[in-house]
Amino acid sequence: MITSYTVTGMTCNHCVHAIKEEVSAVPGVTGVELTLEDAKLNVSSESPVDFDRIVEAVYEAGEQYSVA
Repeated sequence: MITSYTVTGMTCNHCVHAIKEEVSAVPGVTGVELTLEDAKLNVSSESPVDFDRIVEAVYEAGEQYSVA
């Protein structure tokens, strides 16, 4: 399954890399796609991943980022 989110606060590819790294570490996540241009975070998993876990991971990447 793929769940899509919108990430705000990214300004460069370093931002993208940091968020992808943190979200990839969330238990149950099998893949992460994120681009600076469209700010869409696509999270692949075999079963639903709790939204709060995604929010926490994005926050760990940087306090300036938010996800909806």
